[in-house]
Order: sequence, then structure tokens, then C-alpha cells
Amino acid sequence: MIKNTFILAFLILSINGTSQTLKLEEIMKGESFIGNQPTNGRWSLDGKKVYFEWNPKDELGASTYSWQKGFSNPVLVEPKEAVFSKFDFKRKPGSDIVYYIDKGALYAYTISSKSVKKIYQQNNPISNLELGNEPGVVFFEQKENIFKYNSKEGTVLQITNFSKGVKKEKTPEKDTFLKNQQNELFQFIKDKEAKKQWNLAKSKAVKSDFAKEYFYGKDNLAGLKASPKGNYATFSLIQNIEVKQEKMEVFITDDGYNQTPDTKEKVSTDNLVKTQFGIYSVAKDSVYFVNFSKLSHIQDVPKYYESYDNLKNKEKEDKLIVALAPVYNEDGSFAITEIRSQDNKDRWIVSLNLENGSFTEIEHQHDEAWIGGPGIPAYSFESGILGFLADNETVYFQSEATGYSHLYTYNLKSKVKNQLTKGNWEVRDLMLSKDKKTFYLTTNTTHPGNRNFYKLNLADGILQPILTKDGAHEVVISPDEKTLLVHYSYKNKPWDFYIAENKKNTVLQQISSSASENFKKYQWREPQVITFKAEDGTPVNARLYTPKTENANKAAIIFVHGAGYLQNAHNYWSNYYREYMFHNLLTDLGYTVLDIDYRGSDGYGRDFRTGIYRFMGGKDLSDHLDGKKYLVNNLGIDPNRVGIYGGSYGGFITLMGMLTTPGEFASGAALRSVTDWAHYNHGYTGNILNFPETDPEAYKKSSPIYYADNLKGNLVMLHGMVDDNVEYKDIVRLSQRFIELEKKNWTLASFPVESHGFKETYSWIDEYSRILNLFNSTLLK
Repeated sequence: MIKNTFILAFLILSINGTSQTLKLEEIMKGESFIGNQPTNGRWSLDGKKVYFEWNPKDELGASTYSWQKGFSNPVLVEPKEAVFSKFDFKRKPGSDIVYYIDKGALYAYTISSKSVKKIYQQNNPISNLELGNEPGVVFFEQKENIFKYNSKEGTVLQITNFSKGVKKEKTPEKDTFLKNQQNELFQFIKDKEAKKQWNLAKSKAVKSDFAKEYFYGKDNLAGLKASPKGNYATFSLIQNIEVKQEKMEVFITDDGYNQTPDTKEKVSTDNLVKTQFGIYSVAKDSVYFVNFSKLSHIQDVPKYYESYDNLKNKEKEDKLIVALAPVYNEDGSFAITEIRSQDNKDRWIVSLNLENGSFTEIEHQHDEAWIGGPGIPAYSFESGILGFLADNETVYFQSEATGYSHLYTYNLKSKVKNQLTKGNWEVRDLMLSKDKKTFYLTTNTTHPGNRNFYKLNLADGILQPILTKDGAHEVVISPDEKTLLVHYSYKNKPWDFYIAENKKNTVLQQISSSASENFKKYQWREPQVITFKAEDGTPVNARLYTPKTENANKAAIIFVHGAGYLQNAHNYWSNYYREYMFHNLLTDLGYTVLDIDYRGSDGYGRDFRTGIYRFMGGKDLSDHLDGKKYLVNNLGIDPNRVGIYGGSYGGFITLMGMLTTPGEFASGAALRSVTDWAHYNHGYTGNILNFPETDPEAYKKSSPIYYADNLKGNLVMLHGMVDDNVEYKDIVRLSQRFIELEKKNWTLASFPVESHGFKETYSWIDEYSRILNLFNSTLLK
């Protein structure tokens, strides 16, 4: 089959008479063909070196390389230094000592002397290292309890004493005739009991300074965190529920016996859990819980309830929420925390009074679809951007209140809220300077498909451009904030590392070169990023690959990126690099290729992000139909010779295109596709379609399996059999529907050792040879 596919592809190349030099079996090697790109850039503690992971010799894995001023090329780092460079160091501004965890033990490192000191190690590993407000004080977690290390006192003290389960009460001794007789007859027995009670009273008179044991029952303990002074600890108790897990069948195993590991839980209201936010006071040696029932809008019901008779008049009750671990100012005098509703339609930011367990609400965000956007995670158990400025009383956070994710501040004393950034663009990422008076922002200010880098001084509020040329800049600032380590790429230029001064409109100096000689031999296209109007007037961006006029065959292929909330019509190197190279190959063959950032894609603000709410396969699919119209009306594409393909969410859209708009696409290739959203995971699906139990219509109209009878055109489905994201069962269930409906124009290719993201080159080659064969045999007439 593969051999015949390559023969067909070769014949078509010959017939077209193109100068095509790309070979499918080469480009499907991925980075082994492109050149392995460096990742994970970071600075040494003294700021004299940069480190990154790289595999320039295409070995079995990446190694750590370093570069420093005065050296022309990166050098391979010794294993010990490489390991040290990756630690998550905790350091107070200006301090010569940093703390870190290695293999579950606590260490201190002195920068000036380069000396290491092991502080604490037991057979139970430690985690979650946090700095206290006093120099030399750190807190860490061990066996679900908080410990405090004080370098001045040389002590390690346990702060909390939490235990799972219930306290075992001592069973009182049962009265018996003989026991009572002994007590009646012998003064010795009476005196012995009196002395026992006297000693017990004496022991209780002197209170222990060790925390008394607190039993938290069957719940799960999470988010344990000490305040900067160590006088409080906060935590969450999360209801421990048993949820049925999906199972996966693994056929290719080491010992020849099948395996059936658990994979994930399906989207369901059964996954919603009760939580409590607790405070432990060291001074009071007691635990108490915060009652959040006074949060604004906590009993509001979603608008979609109005669509269902059994929900529209449902009795109001508090939403199930999650309160996340608090963020403190420098001395711990203020604590703020983020609270999310578990239907992810509400987000609150509150100021906590740890002494009495009360709170003051300072921000409420609501989205009738779902909360999300840059700096605001789309999952209720994750926290967003949240912190304090230098005055220790002003909080910063992000909000999509204007339709785009921007940066805001709120002063806890004056209660004044300010918007620091504005415009039809997003704050993608941010860092705060060491003095906490300047923000460094990554934005898409100049174009949705760019990642620019700016400096924002709080004193004047002016955005100062540092890196704004087309492409993406991922920046790590040196310890002294004078130099930038920049991970940069462009449309046809893979990621590499660069050095630049931290100044206005700075210039990049390249320090790594990842592209292979084989990759550089081909003239890779810079796909044009175009904008067309969707049927509802919304501008939609897309990457356009056009062939030379003499090669154009009037056929087109539309690629659908995966992940849903992801961007691919941008000006930097794509995560879909194999597909990018495949599109170059297709264009050489004479195809026009369109790669659309459809509704639901990242980078375009709130309304675009939530455009698929309650209907996946709605506006996201119609955007592809409008993209086809653009090709037909503007580029002379034959409407009967358009194919579509994509993986994951892209595979889902391919199926929806083939099944809900039959005849629009002559052929489609659906890779690792969701076929029924009721079988997908909880967090992602529950945001977009609510829950099957409460919004079944959203699931039915969004799932391809309900439209299997409409198949028209030629469909190839491809799926890894050990996919623990979109299970192989998804495609098996749709196949059964096709069989029962007696559909003939479909095929299924199964890949026994592949999960959601393919790993093996031979699998990539097989998969894309089938896709190429599909389009060559159905679109070239």
C-alpha cells in the first residue's frame, strides 16, 4: 500500500513537471530533518551564562548547552552543571543565598563562593518550597504538612499537624464485677488511680507548643501553603469521589500480554465536587473554614438553563467553587486569592482576613460561555496571573472585561481599580521587575500573529517597544535585568536563541543555529497571512500557500489545526512543522493550501475565543466554508476540487465538514478525531458544551457520530490505537455506525503503537502517504 502510494505521488510529480525536491519520507522525520531546535532557555544565577537544552547532533535525546559573552558558539555542559542549572531556585532580591530541592532534599547555594550545603533530607521527600519574609527562612511541604527552616536558628520545625482519616478514640475500659470488686476492697487500687489522674492533670496544665493533630477525614488535601511569617497555613479540602475511568487496550507490549491501563474520566456533572477552604492559625492552634456564600452572583444560573424545562425553574443554590492558594504581599499583611466556579463561568478575586476567616470581594468576572484567555486559565482548579506591586497594597491581574485580556491593578486601601493596557490586542504574558515597579509584557500588539515584547513603567504608563519585528519573541531577563535571552522564530525560520540588550528597539544577536543543511537547501515559503470575512462579518485570519501560476491545478486543500484554542495563522514557526513542510510539498504539486484560524482559535480576543460555545462544528466549520468561498471567488479554485484534513480538533472539524455539509468537500482526512464529545474529557468539554446531563442538545448537534448517514465524498480516518487523549474507541464507534449504515466510501488506518501525538517516523510516513494519495486520487481530474 505504501509503495503504491509513493509510486502514485512520483507519477504525479513527473506529470506536473515541477521542480519539486521535497520527499515525504524526509520531511516526516520532523526535527531530524529540520534540525533539533533548542528549548528551555535560562540564566545562570550570576547572570554570566545562559543555558538551554539542545540536540544538534541528532542523538537519542537533548543535552544541556551553555553560552557566555566572548564565546562564539554554545558548548556542551558537564552533567553535574547541567542538572544544577535546571533547579527551581528560590531567592530573595539581592540575596547571595538561594534555596532549592534536589531529589526531595533541601539545599542552600551561596552564589559568591559557589558552595552547596545540604540542609534537610529524610526518606520522605519534600516539595513546594516557599520563601518566608525573613532572610534565611523557607517553608516546605512534607507528607501533607508544612515545615519551617530557619537558617539563623538552625532549626527545622513542623508548623501543621494534618492527618487523613478520623481520630481513633480510646475505647473506655468496660466495667466488670471483678474490676469494681478490686476497687472496693483495696486501697492500693484507689491510690494508684488517684495518682494517675493527678499526673494527667499536671501534664495538661503545661500546653505543648507542637500543633495538635487535625484529622480531615476522607477528603483530599490540596493547595497547602504557609503565610510569609509562618503564622498561618491555608489549604483546601476536596471531596474524594470515585469516578469511572476509561480504559485503553494496548496490544504491542514488552512481554506479549495485552495491557488495559486507565486513561481519563469522561465529561460529567459527576466530576463536580464539594470543596472547603481552610485556615490553620499557629497562635490559636486551630483550624477554621471560610464561608464564601456571600460572594456576589454565587447563586446565578447559566442562561442555557432557559432551554430546558427541567432546569429553567430549578431552585437556586450556591455554585460549587474552588478557592485557590493565596498570594501574599511581602510581609504577609495582605492575602488575596482567586475563586472559580466549577462550571467555569465565574471568577472572583478576594482579599482574605486570615485572623477571623472572613473575606472582602475585590473583583468578579463572569462569562456566560466560559472564563479563559491569556493570564486567565480555562480550568477552574488553576490560578491565573495574580500578584502585588512594590507598595505591598496594590494587586495586579488580567481580565477580558473589554473583550481582550488586559492588565489591571486594584489598590486594597483606596479600592481604586485601574486598567494599565488597552486596545484590540492581548497581554499574552508578563513579568514584574525585581523592584516591582516595571512590567515586561509579551503582547500581540502589532499583529495577532506576532509576539512582541514591551516594557511598561508604572510611573508613566507608557508601553516602550523592545522587540516588535514580525515573529515570536519568548524572553528570559537576566538577573541584573540588563540583558535578554530571546527564543525567536519566523514563519519559515525555526526557533533559535538570541541575546539582546534590554533597551528600546534592541537588536538580536544569534547564539544558536539549529537548521540542518538539508533543511536549508529548500526555499521554504513565507505563507501569506490573509484576512477574509466570515458569513457573520467577523474577520478571520488564515495562512495561504499559493503555487506558481504555471503549476496551479485549481485544486485546494484546507488544513484544520488542532487543540481548538490554538493559533496557527501566525508569523512564527509552527508547532505543526511537519504539516508546514507538507503544505510546501502540496504547493509544489500545484495545490493551493489554506490554514485557517477558525472561531475558537487563540489570539483574537474573548468573542472569537468563545465563538464555539454550545456548538462545536458551528461557526468553526462555517469559517472553513467561508475560506473555501474565498479560494473559489478570489483564486479561481474549482469548488468541486477542495479537500480538507486535520488532526484532533482538526479531525473533528473534518468529520463535521464531510458529514454535516455533504458535497462541500470532495475528500477529507480525519486524524485522531473526536467523534462524540460525551466521550471526551471533563475540563475541556465542560467549558464549551456544558455537561451532557444538563445540556444534551449541545452534545448531540456537536458530535459527528449523529450525522454518519450524511457521508458523501471520500473519507480516510487515521487513529493511534494507544491514544489516551482521544481514545481509539471514538473512531471504532463511528466505524460501526458507517458499517450499520452501509457506507462504502470510507477507510480506517490504525496505528498500533501511536498515542495522540505520533512519535515514530514510519507512522508519520504511512499516515501522510495515505493523505497525499487521497488528495491526489480525488482532487486531480
